[in-house]
Amino acid sequence: MSWGAEPWVLACLLLSLGFYIAGLLKLWPRQALGRKAILVRAGWFAAGWLAMVAALVSPLDPAGSMMFSAHMVQHELLMIVAAPLLVMGQPFGPWLWALPAAWRKGVGRAVHWRPWAAVWDFITLPLPAWLVHFAALWVWHAPPLFQAALRSETVHAWQHASFLFPALLFWWAVLGARGPKLGPALVYLFTTMMHTGALGALFAMSATVWYPAYGDGPLAFGLTPVEDQQLGGLIMWVPGGLAYVIAGLVLCLRWLTPSVATRNAATGSSPLNPERSSRPVP
Repeated sequence: MSWGAEPWVLACLLLSLGFYIAGLLKLWPRQALGRKAILVRAGWFAAGWLAMVAALVSPLDPAGSMMFSAHMVQHELLMIVAAPLLVMGQPFGPWLWALPAAWRKGVGRAVHWRPWAAVWDFITLPLPAWLVHFAALWVWHAPPLFQAALRSETVHAWQHASFLFPALLFWWAVLGARGPKLGPALVYLFTTMMHTGALGALFAMSATVWYPAYGDGPLAFGLTPVEDQQLGGLIMWVPGGLAYVIAGLVLCLRWLTPSVATRNAATGSSPLNPERSSRPVP
């Protein structure tokens, strides 16, 4: 197995990191009192970015075309590791500051354009975000679509995007919850853990190969196709479920510290970014 990815994937990853660093350097002198928070968010972003590299650039990517279990590790890295870490990294601010001043003002006006703001506010509500995330996960695991992604790099790229971006919406909605929204956010976390676990259990307990397009690929790793599928189901079921449990405990802790939530609500700030509103761009 070799390292590497499609050139456009590498370009997107490098651009996202370069813009974040450039924006951070511009923000640093302007945030004398908030540098600790900036560093914390930068650490979260770096961890999420590295998780994307591990999923998309490492030998895990070619292994995913040969083994269902490797494909599951790849998807879990995108959805339950990279996505929440990137959300906690709050990249919109640094990315915006990386732009020239004239562009920054234009983008700011576009983002605060009333129709777009209304759409953003709606799709980042917990229920719509949950539905989009649910649909993406289950639809793409239908055998015809999943096998199409194995046969076509273009379809495979759309599959990854369809896992990552709905997951970003979901974690944005859940991790940004505060006050009265914490209860519903916990419900959405629990139900997501249940439906992803159910899908994983279907794979883990099935004696039928769902995706024959893998062929004899798993044999090169010492597994039969059925064993590979069952291992992939266990990866989705157990470690995947644990990630949602950890996130739920974090929200419970936030719920049990109302003084923090009250202070955030009073200042109009987000619990993920105490210096900015919950909108993606200031």
